[in-house]
Amino acid sequence: MKLSGAAATRFFAGPEPDRAGLLIFGMDAMRVALKRQEVIAALIGPEGEAEMRLTRIPGGDLRKDPALVADALKAQGFFPGQRVAFVEDATDGLAPVLKAALADWKPGDAMLIVTAGSLNKSSALKKAFEDHPNAYAAGIYDDPPSREEIEAVLGKAGLKEIGREAMTDLLALARDLDPGDFRQTVEKVALYKFGDATPLTPADVAACAPATIEAEVDDILHAAAEARAGDIGPLMRRLEGQGVNPVTLSIAAMRHFRTLHVAASAPGGPAEGIARMRPPVFGPRRDRMLRQAQSWGMHRLETAVGLLTDTDLTLRSSSRAPAMAVMERALIRLAMLNRR
Repeated sequence: MKLSGAAATRFFAGPEPDRAGLLIFGMDAMRVALKRQEVIAALIGPEGEAEMRLTRIPGGDLRKDPALVADALKAQGFFPGQRVAFVEDATDGLAPVLKAALADWKPGDAMLIVTAGSLNKSSALKKAFEDHPNAYAAGIYDDPPSREEIEAVLGKAGLKEIGREAMTDLLALARDLDPGDFRQTVEKVALYKFGDATPLTPADVAACAPATIEAEVDDILHAAAEARAGDIGPLMRRLEGQGVNPVTLSIAAMRHFRTLHVAASAPGGPAEGIARMRPPVFGPRRDRMLRQAQSWGMHRLETAVGLLTDTDLTLRSSSRAPAMAVMERALIRLAMLNRR
């Protein structure tokens, strides 16, 4: 039988132990591995592998010795509890062996968990599980995780009190990170909030989210966007001492001001534009950039982007002007441009 959507999410979190088997397949090996880990952990618990209730069978080994899977399904261990026979990296060439194993499955046997890469509609392996009345086939695609999946990840990490705005940020983050990276970020948030009973805030999410640019670079871009021309010189000296390349700084500035321009150009206003940003802008930084976009307005931001484009061309040309000085001058001009 096919397993998809919310039904698949529920099954991975709480699988039915009396099922004969489950095939998990998909192009993204990380996504498939995470789902496989989740369902096996739910079946055998944290001590299942140590109690030898999990048998791992690489697909290559099964090709050499087809009896391995039948033996694993029927074997009885020393410890009570659910048993799992896990076949990794299966292909259509193993379909006859696995189909026969499913046909011979009896209540009390181990559950057969199989992972595979991308399978087409006519895949023999896929059909072996879909056509079996007591087995499932679940395709894992690159679609963004559902809210239910995200809430499950948060719940497992121990995060219960989550503010509305913080949840919005987490939903955006889940869409833009790989599943493994998102889980690591959630674990980091859980550790960050350990012993803190207050609801999760956007600032908490921002503190734990993967950084897109260095904080020092962020500081000088905010100085330029907030008309603080006097702060630019000292910040430039610090960046120069850290070895920051002027072209790198130019690229970061262009990204920042283009983001402000997109926000200011949104039909529903800057708030709508900021909310739609990809990658997402989080917490206090989002509020700060929203104020900047509102302060500049679309037309002045167009001028700013043009100024940065000219600066980038100068930095990449054969001009003999000191590159860091050219970049510093451009940032000061930006700061002056937004003075009312």
